[in-house]
Order: sequence, then structure tokens, then C-alpha cells
Amino acid sequence: MFGGQDSQKWTTFVRSASLTLTPTPRLSFRTQICFTATTDSSTMEDTQLTSTQHNQSLVFAVNGERFELSNVDPSTTLLHFLRSHTRFKSVKLGCGEGGCGACNVLLSKYDSKLKQVEDYTVSSCLTLLCSVNACAITTTEGLGNIKDGFHSIHQRFAGFHASQCGFCTPGMCVSLFSALVNSEKTHRHEPALGFSKLTASEAEKSISGNLCRCTGYRPIADVCKSFAADVDMEDLGLNSFWKKGAKLDKLPFYDSKQITTYPEFLKNEYKTTGVLSHQNNSWYSPLSIEELMSLVEYSSTDNGVMVKLVAGNTGIGYYKETEQYDKYIDLRFIPELSTIKKDGSHIEVGATVSISKLILALKEEKNDDGLCLETNMVFKRIASHLEKIGTESIRNVASIGGNLVMAQRKNFPSDIATVLLAVKAKVSILTGVKREILTLEEFLENPALDSRSVLLSVFIPWLKPTKNGYSEKSNTEIIFQTYRASPRPLGNALAYLNAAFLAEISVCDSGVGINSIRLAFGSFGVKHAISASTVENFLVGKTLSVDLIYEAVKLIRVSVSPESGTTHPAYRSSLAVSFLFDFLWPLVKADGTCNSPGIRSRMTFDHTETTTLLSSAKQVIESSHEHYPVGEPIVKSSAAIQASGEAVFVDDIPSPLNCLHGAFIYSTKPLARVKGVKLKSEKDVNSVITFQDIPKGGDNIGAKTLFGPEPLFADELTQCAGQLIAFTVADTQKNADVAADTAMVDYDIEDLDPPILTVEQAVKKSSFFEVPSIVSPSQVGDFSKGMAESDHQIHSAEIQLPSQYYFYMETQTALAVPDEDNCIVVYSSIQVPEYAQSVIARCLNIPEHNVRVITRRVGGGFGGKALKAMPVATACALAAYRLGRPVRTYMNRKTDMIMAGGRHPMKINYTIGFKSNGKITALHLDILINAGMSTDVSPMLPWNVMAALKKYNFGALSFDFKVCKTNHSSKSAMRAPGEVQGSFIAEAVIEHVASHLSLDPGFVREVNFHSFNSLKLFYGVGAGEPLEYTLPTLWDKLMKSSNFDNRVEKVNKFNKNNIWRKKGVSRIPILHEVLLRSTPGKVSILRDGSVVVEVGGIELGQGLWTKVKQMTAYCLKAVQCDGTDGLLEKVRVIQADTLSMVQGGFTSGSTTSEASCEAVRLCCNVLVERLVSLKEKLKEQMDSVTWELLITQANIHAVNLSASSFFVPEFTSMRYINYGAAVSEVEVNLLTGETKILQTDIIYDCGQSLNPAVDLGQIEGAFVQGIGFFMLEEYLTNSDGLVIADGTWTYKIPTIDTIPKQLNVQILNSGYHKNRVLSSKASGEPPLLLAASVHCATRSAIKEARNQLCSWKGLDGSDSMFQLDVPATMPVVKTLCGLDNVETYLRSLLSSS
Repeated sequence: MFGGQDSQKWTTFVRSASLTLTPTPRLSFRTQICFTATTDSSTMEDTQLTSTQHNQSLVFAVNGERFELSNVDPSTTLLHFLRSHTRFKSVKLGCGEGGCGACNVLLSKYDSKLKQVEDYTVSSCLTLLCSVNACAITTTEGLGNIKDGFHSIHQRFAGFHASQCGFCTPGMCVSLFSALVNSEKTHRHEPALGFSKLTASEAEKSISGNLCRCTGYRPIADVCKSFAADVDMEDLGLNSFWKKGAKLDKLPFYDSKQITTYPEFLKNEYKTTGVLSHQNNSWYSPLSIEELMSLVEYSSTDNGVMVKLVAGNTGIGYYKETEQYDKYIDLRFIPELSTIKKDGSHIEVGATVSISKLILALKEEKNDDGLCLETNMVFKRIASHLEKIGTESIRNVASIGGNLVMAQRKNFPSDIATVLLAVKAKVSILTGVKREILTLEEFLENPALDSRSVLLSVFIPWLKPTKNGYSEKSNTEIIFQTYRASPRPLGNALAYLNAAFLAEISVCDSGVGINSIRLAFGSFGVKHAISASTVENFLVGKTLSVDLIYEAVKLIRVSVSPESGTTHPAYRSSLAVSFLFDFLWPLVKADGTCNSPGIRSRMTFDHTETTTLLSSAKQVIESSHEHYPVGEPIVKSSAAIQASGEAVFVDDIPSPLNCLHGAFIYSTKPLARVKGVKLKSEKDVNSVITFQDIPKGGDNIGAKTLFGPEPLFADELTQCAGQLIAFTVADTQKNADVAADTAMVDYDIEDLDPPILTVEQAVKKSSFFEVPSIVSPSQVGDFSKGMAESDHQIHSAEIQLPSQYYFYMETQTALAVPDEDNCIVVYSSIQVPEYAQSVIARCLNIPEHNVRVITRRVGGGFGGKALKAMPVATACALAAYRLGRPVRTYMNRKTDMIMAGGRHPMKINYTIGFKSNGKITALHLDILINAGMSTDVSPMLPWNVMAALKKYNFGALSFDFKVCKTNHSSKSAMRAPGEVQGSFIAEAVIEHVASHLSLDPGFVREVNFHSFNSLKLFYGVGAGEPLEYTLPTLWDKLMKSSNFDNRVEKVNKFNKNNIWRKKGVSRIPILHEVLLRSTPGKVSILRDGSVVVEVGGIELGQGLWTKVKQMTAYCLKAVQCDGTDGLLEKVRVIQADTLSMVQGGFTSGSTTSEASCEAVRLCCNVLVERLVSLKEKLKEQMDSVTWELLITQANIHAVNLSASSFFVPEFTSMRYINYGAAVSEVEVNLLTGETKILQTDIIYDCGQSLNPAVDLGQIEGAFVQGIGFFMLEEYLTNSDGLVIADGTWTYKIPTIDTIPKQLNVQILNSGYHKNRVLSSKASGEPPLLLAASVHCATRSAIKEARNQLCSWKGLDGSDSMFQLDVPATMPVVKTLCGLDNVETYLRSLLSSS
């Protein structure tokens, strides 16, 4: 490989061109279709090419349809082509980094020599279109569809309730399909008909590289495991296929031969593409090193020519490119670079060999290879480690050479470099005509490869123990181990530290001697992986002992020292100590004698990695037949078409003629004058829209709430880093993004006050937003009196709570189309179309009836598609209005993360008084809320915080809130805004009191539970009636169902018997008050008896449409005519349209589904009243009146078959409280700080659930999102407040390997809530608060670790007074467990010996 991951850049220039396709007439689904590309400019002829290179066309297939292109822009990605030039829209742009799986497709290649097809997933957002020559692409549309029939994958995703918003589902389906296809190629026994050859473990891991923000993953894992031959069907969770008696024949049948991934016609057309030309850009595919060098030599001498070398192109996922290249050189067809060879001393890996292929080669066991046991085990260890690099779709194409070159040239934190350094690998380099072999260490330390040098291959040596051992009586053995500490166990995350250790040891009666040792470390903030030679030299020739290991770990802490500016430097050094200790310690006993039995076991392949990630979980629901089909766990509306990719999101809408694309330029300064904006790249840029382009009389407004507006663009002064400055409009989204990314903004900060970047600075400058009295929470009791009654007091304790990013899978998007009569139509992915309509009208200075905002579905919202979607829609509308052309945008993930604002950070200071039994008598809180630059919904936060915090009877409760105006992006509502913080603060107070009194936190919780009288005092009318207070019942049920006491006993026993792993278990309650809002509805019955429904609520994936359909069918059944049992299938809920359904309001606060259902019920009641009288008249004339006949007659008799309503909740019942409880058990690794969530048990009161399956999905999804807040997600900014955690590389939401191994959920159908909508209650947000149980359990485990640390230090008592930060990431947990715990342990052994 040349210098670059899978690419190399030499100069900077930008070019682009579009593809012009002329399709032949379409025949039928999956028949051969030919698309021919026409040439829009003359192709560049290169007389310097060899005679074998000539311009050719690109031929490939998509879902069985043939495409042939003769004029292709080499920079075009497969994703762009599929979405822009085909009808296949299922591939979604989720991150543009290969880190989310939303764009996954199956790529199939034919090996003409072996006569076999190779199938694997790729990230289409990174795959260049020119690289798929002679390949077949399969998307989820290629598996099946609504017309021809869904694939069993689609049917099972729907039936297992595994799709909510549906944006990630197509990528999930493809990942699973790829695993199924490849399992059929194994030599395993043929499974029972309907099963695949997949194992349950493989099935789960097939989607380990796919992100989902809605479901919580458990149902998706069940879908995957349902195809596995070794699955126990009874272990599969809630589904629509059976209620009892799980059997394979009840599942949609899986036929492994149903889909042909590689069409026959491609086999006959296979040929290597020599040259593909497009205007001044060309794609070359050399077939030999000589051809490659001639191309490079020519390009190097041609001044100004930019060349990119391509293998997998995955490097652009990490190092973003805004350049356009003149020449693209594909290295994959050069045999010397693409093969793996084995001889007697090593395995030689060509530079373009993919990581996945190397993994397979290393795992191969062949009798004729002559590999000794040690080499086999080492190779398998390496393979196991490589499986944790990136996602499978990345590993399938990312090249070994590219990874190493990226590490050498760009200091990429490579795992491959570290592992290969440990086994003393070598590399082959070609410079001009000179070949040389370098050790990997030499290669990494050399100056960056220049453009004339090529990395040809990597040599991995076979490892054998030497014959001359430590002594004549000793046994010589090789031990090898690799390590990585990262936020995700299965990978898909950069490591805080990676390491690989290789040692040759001699075992004899006197102990274990170190003959040689290699200690490689990487990814810790230095330029490249290193070998810790000082420690190696210290250990060689010595016999292992406690003292020797103690001295070695002290040396390693010095050797592994991150450079200045590296995050968590002390933690990374501590990890190096932990890894070395873990490697050496099993070789000796505490008394220093040999621990020989442990040596060989370390060379045994780790079979625990083949076990399933998730255990069988219980979902306990109660269906209600009283209001059938309401109360039934029916499949979510549109789930199947979401799986098949046919569900249309905003960016899936085909671009209108002459459509332009926009991208935002944002401020990188928190407070500065904008003197000007200069575009570095003006390629095909049509316009740059700023506040100056707002029409006369229009307002510079981008969003609004009841508390005030937010500007669309900064005017002369920016108010925060991330504020919108301008909107670039270009011919393509790519060109718009490049123009915005490379734009240069001229700032001036002269004579400006320093920005306010902390809440402390806001207090000092009295920079606050007012909280209107109507939303100000009320204090409870007399704080002074409560403090006087206390036996103990804690003063001025502090908590800091951070922000959190929404990470909806679909980023912000909108399409604005000018219409007749000065009107505009805007398609927006938004939770509040009504407000967007108003904002756009004010900005354009036109009446609201001239603005039509349409929203069909939203690809995840969580509050982030409410106010934050308004400026996106408004900017598109403004640009379209000014330019008279359609304008759309699909925001890239980085820009979205920078502009989003996210959850409100808070600083809390509290004082408490309490009795000796733990009963709290008084609590005072001073809470500073960082609201950012504008109000948004921030004035609501104090109310929300207190609503959740009041879940305990604190006696007297007083507080002082300050909503701080700072120069940060305005924070907005995020799922359970304020409530999640308030609930956590309450738990932190309880834990603090328990620690102070040395009491069990669970006991202190119970002591402070509300009676109904105290609940009424704290919550007023929201408390409802005594029967509605179900928390005590939930608490007791959970105690029994989770086997809590027994688990506590087992945890205590485990902690006594384990030094380096500690468990914790915690049980917490939640109270979450919600508010019903006014909501419109409209029900219309069409001539054929089908029903169309409109509601104000937006389908975000929360199942709103499904519940509305159920309610409609139930209510219309009251007509009591024949045929109404099938009404559910006749109901369709349609998109929100602000000119059709007014006063839609906010879809938020968890209650929009039930409010929409009530609005629909009101409509249906009117229709039923109209129809019943007609039915009675008809029954006088005939025995039977069917639904269809009744509707036909209604039309004849001019009965109005459309009814509208506006549901306004009664004041006395508009507020109510949701109750839930959870037990979580965790295991903390004291060496790394990793926290595994072993089990969570949840009981949640849904009232009488409108749809238990939908509510279950909401409970699990919210809980897992809460895990992200409390344990994983760091939404970091720089010193100017600009977000730097701006992509999947740096921001880690939960994945299938970070959720509870067992997640049990019971929905309590209490049915006591007669003032609710059919006695139902909310489920969307409250369960998120239960995730604090994981945090509290982690705290419990850390407490055990700290007590152990105290005992090692010889200190009496415990060390339980500590604050566990949110999120409790690995560095945070390890720091509290002791960054020096290994040294402390060893010192304790030495001092006692």
C-alpha cells in the first residue's frame, strides 16, 4: 500500500459530476434490466497508459437488475448512486463513517477460477461505485416486498416487534441476511427444514455493528436467533406468531435458496475494468506492480495531478475528505497485493487483503500446514482480536496494508499494528525498483511513506519454543495474549489502550523463568504502537515472583505514558499496568512458586466468546379483550414495509425537477462578530443564504415556543459555537456539504465581553432566563423546621450532570417546494409541523395558509425533531422561496451533532437533614441549568425536575432554580427532559444518606416512600385516587419476581470470593408525572368501507398509528353490524398535513398517542351515532346488514361520513403519575473499569395498555437509552463550547453488547385509572428513569472494590463516601476502584510475606 489507509492524497482540488442514466423499460421485479449511461462530456484519453488499459464501462447488478455505466464520477459512493439513481431507497445515510450499519448492503463477487460466489456486507456510504464492477448488490428490497411477498426476515422483524421508527431496520435485515447466506456455505450438518446453519451466537453478532436508538435490541436479537439451528424456541421473546407453544412451523418459513445473490448474466460479463473516465477524472485498475508504478510515476511527474489509491476506501470514515481527485487507482487486482501465502516460517499477507480474509486465514486449521500448537493458538488469538476492529462491514473491505499505512502516516490508533508488533511481524516495502524487508517497529518509526513507496505485504512469523530452555530440566513454552479496553466489548470502538504480549517461558521446580518477552502497546495517545523495551529487558532472564511483577508494573506505568492532550492519561497508564499484571500473575502463586497448570490454559482458545450475548428474557404482559382490538399486542403499523425498505422517509422522496441541496455553515466561536464568509470550494454552488436574504417584513426566526423565538441565522454577532451562520445551496448534497465544510468565516472579537461558557459565569453575570410563575414548581413544607428535626445533616454536596445527544438514526432533513400563488410545501421530519408552519410563515412574511408542512414519519425523534427541526425546514423554505426552485437538505451527522444542543447539563448543590433510621426530614437544592443561548423549552425544566425528584417523601422540600443563559447551543427537550435528572438526584441523595449512616440504600428508599397522603401533598391533583398509587404493589412484586434477596446473597458471596471482579445490585422506584395535551382528530369512511384517519400526533416509531388504528376499529365496532370484526385491516392513518389538520401541537411528553386515540374516539362516536339510526332502518328491511352495505347506503342517503374532533382534557385529570421499579445487577472489572450489566428486571404500570407489544418496546427502548445517559455517552465540547464528540467514532450509544444480558419486563395492567383513555397510561419516557438502577448497582460494586482497597492498605472501616459521575464510563469507574489497585495489592502481599 502507498501512504494512506485505503487512500492517498497529494494535493487539494475539488471536482464532481453527475451521472446521467437512461433506463430501458422495466420488465418485472428481479428481471434483468439494462441501464446505459450516456456521456455528458468527452472522456480524457491518457496516452501514457499501457496498451492493456482502455476505457471501459462499469457493469453490475442491483437486486437482480443490470446496470451498465460508461461515464462515472469516480468519487461517487455506492450509497449515493443507489439513493439518487435507482428506486432502491432502503440504504440509509446514518453516519457516513461505516459505524452504524444503516447503509449496509450485501456485495456478491464471482470467483471464475473457483466457480463460487463470495458474499459479504459492505458499508455503501464508504464503498466507491467504481469498485463494484462485476459485482451484485442486494439491498433489503431485493429480499421481498409488499406486492410480491415479504421475506421471512421482514415478516419476523414485524412479528417480533423489532422495528419502531424503522430507519435502521433495512440495514439490520441485510446484516442478518448476509450471515444466513454465509452460514449455508459452512460444512455443518443440515438443519431442520426452516432453520439455517447459523448458531444463536453468530445470529446475534450478525447485527453487532448495527445501531438502533429505539428498540433496545432485545427483540432484534430474537429475530436473529429465530433462524439459528441451535436456538431453544421457548427462549424467544414476545411475538405475534404464538402466545403459547413455540414451534418452528408457526414462524414464517425460511428458504435458504429463495434468493440468488449473484445473477447468471454477470458471470458471463466478468472482466477487469481497465479505465473508467468521467470528464477530467479517471479510475484505473492496474493488474501488476509494474503497471501500478508506471501510473504512479506518471502522476507524480504531472504537476498538480491528485491521485487516490483505493483498496477498501474505509479510511474516509475516520479521516473525512473534502478533496476531489484526478486519478483513482484501484489496487485490489494486483495479485501480489491481494493474496495470502504460507511457507515453513511465516504467513505472508498481501497489503490489500481484507481484515476479514486474514481472520479466516488465521483461523484455518490444516494438517499439512505444519503449524505447531503454539502457532495455531497465537494465530487464533490474533484473529479473535481482529474481530473486534470496526464493524463486520468495515472488516470485509478494510485492508491490512491500508490500516498499517494509516497508522504510520497519520498516527491512526491501530489495533493491527500493536498485535503484529508483539509477534515480531515484518513488512515488505517497494520504493521505485528497490524492495526491502523492515521489521514492523522500523516501519512505524520511519518517516511517513512518500508517494513513490508501496507497502507490498506483511509477514507474520510462525512461533515455536526454542529447544534450549531455561535449564535442562525445564519445559519451554510460548504464551501469547492480546488486550483492548474499549467502550464496547465486541469492538466497533477505538480502544483506550490496546496491547499484545508474547513470552517464551521455562517452567521448572524453582519457578517460571522469562526467556524472552515482547510487550506491545498502542492507542494511548502516542504516534504509533510501541514495544516497552525497558520492561522487556528488565524481565528477561529472571524468575517470576510477586516482587518481580511489582517492579515490572511500576516500570510499565512509566513506559506507557500518553502525550500531553490525550484524554484520560492516568487511566490509560493504569490499563497498561492491569494488562501486564493479568498476563504475568496467572503464572505465579502468591507465594512466588510456579503456577504451571495455568500456563497451558492461557494458550487455550477462549470459548466463552462463542456464547450468546443475551440470555433468555421474560416479557410478561396482560392482553385485555374488553375493548378488542384495543389492548391486543398487534404488530406495529408499517413494520413490514420498514423492514423491506418501502417505508418512505423525507429524504426518500424523489427530488423534484431542478432541485437544489443545502448545507449549513455554523460558527466555531461562542461570541464573535461575523465579518464575512468565504467559500473555499464554489463548485456548483448556486447561492449562500444568510439573514440578509430574509424577505422584507419577514423575521429572522428559526424556531419558537411559548417562551420565545430563536433566530434562524446569526446576524452580525454569533451567540454560540454551532450557531447557524449561512446555508450554502448547490447542485448536489455532496457539493453543498463540501462548500459548507471548507467555508472560511472571518471573525472579530475586539471589544466584546468574554463569552459565558459555564453556569458559574452565568451566575456571576446574572445571566438568566425567567421562569414564568405558571410553570414554577411549588415548595413543600418548612425547610428550617425539617432541619431542626433531623439527627444528622449533610451540607453543600454537589452533583454534576452532563448533556446527551439524541442520536436519532435519521438526521435532520427537509424538502421545500415552491407552489403556485406564493405558496410553499415543506416536507419535514419534525415532531411539531404546526409550529414549523408558523415559523416559516413569519420568516417569509406570508400567511400561514400559504405554508403547507407535511410529515409522514420521523426516523427517531426523542425531542430532537421538535424545535431543532424547525430551522432546518425554515432554511430550506427560505432558500426555495428566494431561488424559486425546490431545495432540500439531509444534514450530515457531524453538523447535526454540533447543532443539536441535546439534554440540559446541570449543577446541583444540596443540603439534607435526616434521622438515624434514614428518614429524610428536609432537603434543599440549588440547581443551575445550562440552557444555552435561547430559551427553547428550558423554563419548563424546573417543573420537570421536581416532578420526578419528589418520588420520595423528603419531609420539607425547598429549592432554588436558575435557568442560565450561556454562550452554548440552546439545549432542548430530550426524552424525559428534566425528569431523568430529577429522578437521579433523588437517588443520589438516598445513596448519600445510606452511606453516611452505613445503611442499605434499599432500606433508606423504603423508609422514605410516600404514603398516599404525602403523595397528595407533594403532587396535588396529579396523585389521583388512592387505588392509582400502585408503587408499593410494584415494589413488592419486583422483590419477588426478581428473587431479590437471594440475588443479594449471591452477590455478597461472589464479592467475597473474587478479587478483580465485583458485583452490585440495586432496586429503585420511579414516579413520572405527565400532562395530557389538547389534540385534534379526523376520521373519514370511504365508499368501499375503508377508513382514513388523521391525527395531530406524529409517528416517530412509538406506535402512535398502531394504537390509533386499534382505537378506530374498536369504536366503529359499536355500530354492531356484520363484518366489523375485520375493521382493523380497513383503517389507514395518513401523514400529518398542517392545512388539513390544524392545531396538531407537539408530539412529546409520552401522552400524544393516548390523546390522539381519545380524539379519534370522539370522532368515531359521532360517526357511530350517524350510522346506527340508518342501520336500524335497514334492519327493518333485511335480516343482515354488513359494514360495506351500511356504508354504501350511507352514501346514498347523504350521511356525512367524516367527523372531526378536538380533544381537550379535563383539568382534574390532565396530569397523572406513572409508576415503575427496576432491579439491576452488574459486574465491574477492577482492572479495566468495564461494567457488564448482567440482568435487569422491570415492572411498569401501563394502566390498561392500549397495545402491550408497543408499550413493551417503548419500555425496553427508553431503558436502554437511559443506560446510554448513565453509563456510556459523553457529549463533549472544546473550550469554546463546540461539540467535539461529533460522530460514531467519538460518541458511543448502547449496542447489543452493552445492554443487559438478561432484560425481564413485566407490564402491570392495573386498570385502576378510569379517568385515563380506556384506563391506559404513558410508556414512552418514564422507563428511561429506571436506568439509574444500573448506575446505582455500579456504585454498589465500586463500594466493594474500595472497601477491598482499604483492606489492602491496612485501613480500618469502609470507603463508601464517593460520588460516581454520570456517565459512569470505564475511566470513571476504574478511577474510583483505584488507578493503583494492582500496585496496592502487590504491596499488600509483599508486606505480609
